[in-house]
Amino acid sequence: MTYVIAEPCMDVKDTACVQECPVDCIYEGDRMLYIHPGECIDCGACEPACPVEAIFYADDVPSEWNEFTAINAEYFEPSVTGLGSPGGASNVGVSNVDHPKVSAYEIPDAT
Repeated sequence: MTYVIAEPCMDVKDTACVQECPVDCIYEGDRMLYIHPGECIDCGACEPACPVEAIFYADDVPSEWNEFTAINAEYFEPSVTGLGSPGGASNVGVSNVDHPKVSAYEIPDAT
């Protein structure tokens, strides 16, 4: 299992979680951050650092955001974003590319 970043991060991208990650596995897209499932060591350091509570252990992602588990994993598939497994977010910097579902995603109105 791994940690997953869900919808609350979208268009916020607070990088406090990045500072806490000991393995540099949180990557920055255009609209949100993504956790590389193959690089995450499941330490949980990122979860309490997130000010918008967007990070969840994969088994604990709320049902309304279940699709973000696949979105985080697919983000690193070369056919989706071209990233693949670069071996650390600091090697990439801000990619300005999102998963296609995130690019098209409309955040539901909270009212």
